[in-house]
Amino acid sequence: MLGEILNPYYLQVASFVMINIILGISIYITLSSGQLSLGSAGFMGIGAYTSALLTIHLDVPIIVGIIAGALVAGILGMLIGIPALRLQGVYLAIATLGFGEVIRVIFLNWESVTLGAVGLAGIPHLGRELFKSLSGMGFDPDMIGLKNNQVIYLLVLILLLLINIFLVWFFIRQNKSRVGRAFAAIKMDEKAAESMGINITYYKVLSFTQGAILAGFAGAIYAHVMAYISPADFAYHRAIEILIFSVFGGSEVIWGAIFGATFMTILPEALRFISEYRYMIYGVILVLMMAFRPQGIIDASILQWLKKNMKLKRRSDHGTRIKKHH
Repeated sequence: MLGEILNPYYLQVASFVMINIILGISIYITLSSGQLSLGSAGFMGIGAYTSALLTIHLDVPIIVGIIAGALVAGILGMLIGIPALRLQGVYLAIATLGFGEVIRVIFLNWESVTLGAVGLAGIPHLGRELFKSLSGMGFDPDMIGLKNNQVIYLLVLILLLLINIFLVWFFIRQNKSRVGRAFAAIKMDEKAAESMGINITYYKVLSFTQGAILAGFAGAIYAHVMAYISPADFAYHRAIEILIFSVFGGSEVIWGAIFGATFMTILPEALRFISEYRYMIYGVILVLMMAFRPQGIIDASILQWLKKNMKLKRRSDHGTRIKKHH
């Protein structure tokens, strides 16, 4: 029964949802300080190629490669962020989109290292490495009625779910800290925030670097889930997809990015029969959201409404139990 439910295709789609949630959080973090960055695809590519090359040519463990990919993306994000963040609004968006295209062209033309348009194949698969580790400890999939490939995809999904739970917890805590309050103040009014003693440059670079680290981290995981990457995976359309996660779901709260990433990952799978119109559908969604609900599907007011109704329901249930007791 369990084996029938855990279809490898559904498990892989769920894994892509988890990866895209990380990307959604990455752009949410940059937007939380008022910066519209379209460089996520470039940082994603940096993380993916760094981890892939390290694991293929130097035989480093996958976990080391993934961490290295995230750190390299973060360092580049910090170095680029310092001069780029003097720009604002659409100018910053254009500059970061250009950065992403430069990175893609480098991957495309540095054939001696990246193999160009052919891409990198034979990247160690994250799930298979986890499966080998479990097998070495005596684990047998037949014990729980599963096949090897089901266990491989299930292990990836469980690991990504745990990572996402940690990231959501961490950034919710950060939003309530001095850092989160500084981000919010900068987003509302930079000059007012600066007059209050907030170091604008420091916090904007911090936000940009955090977003780059997350995008690089997601890219590295993507490389080890797909076991193959090419420059086409990190073209401008990827940057637009990542932006849509936040525009559609909502950029005010982290749950908006999570909802947007989940919905916009599942939607193309549900509409595979018209996949050639995918980007046209994305464009229509962007136009409709900007026209009718620019704050996205989920915003602070919706969360407050949900909390209020949950409290009322708990009080009602509590009152019902008291009446029954008497």
